[in-house]
Amino acid sequence: MDETDILSRIHSLVEEEHSLRDGEEHTDETRARMKKLEADLDQCWDLLRQRRAKRQYGEDPDDADARPEPQVESYLQ
Repeated sequence: MDETDILSRIHSLVEEEHSLRDGEEHTDETRARMKKLEADLDQCWDLLRQRRAKRQYGEDPDDADARPEPQVESYLQ
């Protein structure tokens, strides 16, 4: 997955998240989906940052891998 693909995925996830947040009904299912979207977004942003860092330091950005959700979710903001 290259940066264009990652950014496209991020855009798609953000659109879905906004749609759910703007909706009138916030069920348990909706809240669970929003939580999943947030985790997926964190993973995408992390992968994008990894790729950019590898490129900046002369490494192959294709060597970057998506980190597991628990690892990405435990980062301090």
